[in-house]
Amino acid sequence: MRVDLFDFELPPELIALRPARPRDSARLLRVKGGGLSDHCMLDLPRLLQPGDVLVFNDTRVIPAQLEGRRGEASIGATLHKREGLRRWWAFVRNARRVRAGDRLEFGGGVEALAADKGADGSVLLEFAGEEPVELLLERAGTMPLPPYIASRRAADAEDAADYQTMFAREEGAVAAPTAALHFTDRLIAALDQAGIGRETLTLHVGAGTFLPVKAEDTAEHRMHAEWGRIDAAAAERLNAARRAGRRLIAVGTTSLRLLESAANEDGTVRPFEGDTDIFITPGYRFRAVGGLLTNFHLPRSTLFMLVSALMGLNTMQRAYAHAIAEGYRFYSYGDGSLLLPNS
Repeated sequence: MRVDLFDFELPPELIALRPARPRDSARLLRVKGGGLSDHCMLDLPRLLQPGDVLVFNDTRVIPAQLEGRRGEASIGATLHKREGLRRWWAFVRNARRVRAGDRLEFGGGVEALAADKGADGSVLLEFAGEEPVELLLERAGTMPLPPYIASRRAADAEDAADYQTMFAREEGAVAAPTAALHFTDRLIAALDQAGIGRETLTLHVGAGTFLPVKAEDTAEHRMHAEWGRIDAAAAERLNAARRAGRRLIAVGTTSLRLLESAANEDGTVRPFEGDTDIFITPGYRFRAVGGLLTNFHLPRSTLFMLVSALMGLNTMQRAYAHAIAEGYRFYSYGDGSLLLPNS
């Protein structure tokens, strides 16, 4: 499909620079079939069916943004995918000044070797020393805010908490599974009371999620890979829910992509551990997922293509036009949408 079909105009003032406070006060647009209705996150329990299972991503964002130098040249590095115990692929600012074999110096005495360069321009960093890389990042790194926020303000102490979900357990993401940022203990208690189940999986979100689609046709776009895991016990619980006729509602596109990566043709969710580069565009037949809770996404992005695959491009164009007209807040710290297809 032509990528320009997924374009739209977003007023810059609708890009959220801070989350709603409290988190569960964010607005929520329900898209059910072709119908639209306005709500807030605290309405979620009554917008779902008893027995529905919300599937959360328990990844934890690491301080993956580094500033440093190669000789006299200033560079910035954003880690995006772990390659080994001490090796991470990174998108590097001023990458043309970095060659394989160069030694890079970051703050706090953290050093890394540029071990290789990828075809996409990313650099494979091999960190020096014996300290766990996570400790090095705690000392030298900052929270890797999305570019549409970082270009307008610097990360600060508030982001250390704001950019983590209440489910964050497994360290390794360099971007938050932002749909789950809306959840609080109060909202979880209300969901429990309404008979809504929940399950967790792990997908370490990479910075590639923010890369623009530069191709003119979706068939020419190469999707970034991310590491995920669904253990056998979780897979069995998810399958038992589906056998009982209960819907799996993915909380975030990351949960959805991993569920669909692990699903057989009949929708059975297999245990999964490894990389996924699944690219979901209109025409895709969903196997396991019966709905999606997600934020509002960038124009021409793979995530807007995904929601259009679930609900239909015309429906999502109409939903986003409504959200813009009604002043919904967009992107990572913005408001949410509950997408419930007819089938």
